[in-house]
Amino acid sequence: MELGLIGLTMMGLNFRERLRERGLAVTGYDAHVADSDVGSLVELIESLPTPRAVWVMVPAGGQTRQVIGKLSRLLSPGDLVVDGGNSRFTDDTVNAHILAEHGIGYLDCGVSGGVWGRHSGYALMVGGDAADVDRLMPVFDALRSDGDRADSFVHVGPVGAGHYAKMVHNGIASGLTQAYAEGFELLAAEESVVDVPAVLRAWSKGAMVRSRILDLLVQALDEDLELDAPSSHVEDSGEGRWTLEAAIAHAIPAPVISAALFARFASRQDESPAMKAVSAVRSQFGEHSVRRCAEPVRIG
Repeated sequence: MELGLIGLTMMGLNFRERLRERGLAVTGYDAHVADSDVGSLVELIESLPTPRAVWVMVPAGGQTRQVIGKLSRLLSPGDLVVDGGNSRFTDDTVNAHILAEHGIGYLDCGVSGGVWGRHSGYALMVGGDAADVDRLMPVFDALRSDGDRADSFVHVGPVGAGHYAKMVHNGIASGLTQAYAEGFELLAAEESVVDVPAVLRAWSKGAMVRSRILDLLVQALDEDLELDAPSSHVEDSGEGRWTLEAAIAHAIPAPVISAALFARFASRQDESPAMKAVSAVRSQFGEHSVRRCAEPVRIG
């Protein structure tokens, strides 16, 4: 199995290394990094055996649409494209149609795993035709976590279903992050709690509230005890809004996810210890823009 990989930011680089470590041939292309294996998109396509498989790992929206458009002109009938970014699920139908006009297949793949993914594996949520999914299964098996496939891989449904599942995943993550941040602020406000980071760390193994997101907050505090660096201004990358729009469309109440999104809006008005904690966790994800601020959070 040989794969072309477009986009070599931190996630893309980790993908390439994990796939190579597991015996797959990967050629990566990114015009903006020194680690690109080829010098152009045309060179990438020409380097791959037919039928080709190309994984796109670039920011959602305009950049993804631009890459899909170029691939529709460069690839051949029978080739297959996977969008592994955080595209909105409604964009997948458009992308699939553009490629289908040229006989090119399309899969959307929601990916979760963050900074641990290269070594621990990723959770993969795939949308698209079953035959295309089966064709790429060697790639999915190399990327997912070890153990039973069903524990870290799912063929969710047709095109768009994978990104829909990832959108909901990210909405849930925003709610969890907000809950941890509010708990952090409550702990920091109590004078009798003399070591807030130690409390959070003590929750990281056996507690009911343990999670990867809690691990990121513990790591952030370990690197910056007073949270001097991150501003309490927290951006949203779109998935929370899309999740709420889907909730409204289905008449599903989503008070936690909506509260987390509105808290991010509130963060853009005043400095807040809770929102600085959210910002610190997001910085640990590795690919989210975080504003810097000189105003520290005082603990204890």
